[in-house]
Amino acid sequence: MAASYKEISPNAPAGEKLLNWVDNRFPASKLYKEHLSEYYAPKNFNFWYIFGSLALLVLVIQIVTGIFLVMHYKPDAALAFASVEYIMRDVPWGWLVRYMHSTGASMFFVVVYMHMFRGLIYGSYRKPRELVWIFGCAIFLCLMAEAFMGYLLPWGQMSYWGAQVIVNLFAAIPFVGPDLALLIRGDYVVGDATLNRFFSFHVIAVPLVLLGLVAAHIIALHEVGSNNPDGVEIKGPNAPKDAAGHPVDGIPFHPYYTVHDIFAVSMFLMVFTAIIFFAPEFGGYFLEYNNFIPADPLKTPAHIAPVWYFTPYYSMLRAITSQMMYALIACVLGAAAFAAFKSKLPTLFKGAAIVAAVGVSAMMLAIDAKFWGVVVMGGAVIILFFLPWLDNSSVKSIRYRPDWHKYMYGIFVINFLILGYLGIQAPSAIGERVSQVGTLFYFGFFLLMPWWSKLGTPKAVPDRIIFAAH
Repeated sequence: MAASYKEISPNAPAGEKLLNWVDNRFPASKLYKEHLSEYYAPKNFNFWYIFGSLALLVLVIQIVTGIFLVMHYKPDAALAFASVEYIMRDVPWGWLVRYMHSTGASMFFVVVYMHMFRGLIYGSYRKPRELVWIFGCAIFLCLMAEAFMGYLLPWGQMSYWGAQVIVNLFAAIPFVGPDLALLIRGDYVVGDATLNRFFSFHVIAVPLVLLGLVAAHIIALHEVGSNNPDGVEIKGPNAPKDAAGHPVDGIPFHPYYTVHDIFAVSMFLMVFTAIIFFAPEFGGYFLEYNNFIPADPLKTPAHIAPVWYFTPYYSMLRAITSQMMYALIACVLGAAAFAAFKSKLPTLFKGAAIVAAVGVSAMMLAIDAKFWGVVVMGGAVIILFFLPWLDNSSVKSIRYRPDWHKYMYGIFVINFLILGYLGIQAPSAIGERVSQVGTLFYFGFFLLMPWWSKLGTPKAVPDRIIFAAH
């Protein structure tokens, strides 16, 4: 303890003395240097690298506005809707805080989706950043839980019936489903007990987990270093370094990227405030019009749909019908036959794989399609965790992959947007077919990635990052 104690001159300025007093008791300067002034990031960051900082900003906005909303919100089925109206109409600036929170929820998903897409195209999930990606996917999953539970709290028509639909999905799980749904609801119907459960998780439990995961995500990132659009490691053993041992292709995060992010934050806040003041409902996408009607257990809305950021997964859920099951079974059997034909395993193992596929197919037919819809919806998120081991390309960045890979990623994005659009719309025969094709493509994109990511001849990756000063 005494060895690490630092003494400074008695004539030093008061600010320096205060900082020294803190540093002797808490590593403030050490943390500042490690994570800002002496954290070297690649000098070729582009537009796509602003969304991590924006996600952190929105998280702070959500926490601060949430604290003020909780001061006036009543987690009671008889009072919840009225308390939200009280916040909107009678609490000074309550309408602004509520709109900041509701708009922030949607903007959170906008920046997180963009952040994840950047990781996808530049290979930010590849070695040595697998754990960074896993923490990020865990944050995304946690964020979905947080948004879903918060969505019930206004106790409007869409909140109530949306929760009713989603919670009832858990009842489709064989054996434990009914008891699990009862545990989540706290009652036999969505009611006051459900509201209290969701309020507790939304305000306390999930935010604590979320903050822990964000801290782990940032620590893991700073341990291995940031990726860049070229996918070239600037801190590797063979990377060029200056006399002080700093990467030649890197620059200190502060002040260079703090200024970069401050500019991005200013642009983001312009859009954010424009939505809050001029279009907080955003045409019914950010705040559904049905949610301005008090929850009525006796009156079901004509069309129940989740908020836009859940709709791609909701569309996949609805795509799994009894007819779709035959297509899924054909995929399972085809995959098993292909694996048995192409692999070099002994004949006994190949036969076992085919028998297992037949057994899985029989089980798929025996269990209700509703359950498999839940599995597909959950699997659409869980499969993201395995991305570091699904991509077998010899290069990280889309810049140096074969050109047709760009079209593949482009089709994936378009397909995801179409699924999101169909999830908002009322069910139709054509929409069902399109969502089924889109669901197959979504899973095919990932499950076949070990094969297609190796196809084609990649371009030569430079030894150092390509950078031109502005």
